[in-house]
Amino acid sequence: MAHHKPAILRKTLNGLLAAICLQATGHASPPVESHAAPVVPDVRLYVFDCGTLHIADLGRFHLERKEVSTSDMSVACFLIAHPKGTLIWDTGAVPDAAWKPTGTAVTYHIVLPDSQQRDVSIARSLQEQMAEAGYTASAITHLALSHYHYDHTANANEFAGAIWLVRQAERDAMFAAQPPGVTQPSTYEDLKNSKTLIITDDEYDVFGDGKVVIKAAPGHTPGHQVLFVRLAKTGPVVLSGDLWHYPQERTLDRVPTFEFNAEQTRATRVAIEAFLKKSGAQLWIQHDFTANASLRKSPGFYD
Repeated sequence: MAHHKPAILRKTLNGLLAAICLQATGHASPPVESHAAPVVPDVRLYVFDCGTLHIADLGRFHLERKEVSTSDMSVACFLIAHPKGTLIWDTGAVPDAAWKPTGTAVTYHIVLPDSQQRDVSIARSLQEQMAEAGYTASAITHLALSHYHYDHTANANEFAGAIWLVRQAERDAMFAAQPPGVTQPSTYEDLKNSKTLIITDDEYDVFGDGKVVIKAAPGHTPGHQVLFVRLAKTGPVVLSGDLWHYPQERTLDRVPTFEFNAEQTRATRVAIEAFLKKSGAQLWIQHDFTANASLRKSPGFYD
């Protein structure tokens, strides 16, 4: 098993720029500088394999080993291509710059600021998978993270040139004097000086046509959010963030021990379940190892 230090030393030109913070309601984002990217006729959803997180303590999820088919979690990253722009949703657990692909999966050992330790098996870099689909980091116009936990922010610095869509409470926690212990601030530090669009409404329509909508889903973290994507052939999909980690949390009504606000999580789950029923959307639990394994990976896509 390969072990690596978690800290990433990275110089950034963005530190020379002043942050631009905008207030966002439910309207489309302002235009950004044009980047070279494939032209798409309608919305496409790309799924990237950003590794497998090995969980040793299921008690943190109020689950027992006999209740789940596997304790492993998928780490998924997503790219949504729209005729008006591109959105990256979550950026993995291991920064591309921290390891070198070998052709087979390697295990990356993470030590978090609160001394918790995690192991992630990873075989392919995010940027390699993006390149196969025809995209580079500079082609991304928007970045949104479901939340600030380390396994969703690893490559966030690579998208500091995009407009960052975030809620104020989430950003405040990320850049507090003492960020939450389950964060890796070095992986997202460049976002401090990104063009930043602060989302103030429960729903934020990224491109203005109802096809890519960020929905407030607080509880797991103060500014946690989920993503609704309306696809012409596949139908509507909701990407869960960490509203649920295992499908058994949903079927057995279990809430993890480490929520920012467990009661808020419960209320959010009720609201999202109602939205799923009303919209007819599929729920993709991002960490569901079994379900994620069956998803079509990039350079294939859902449309």
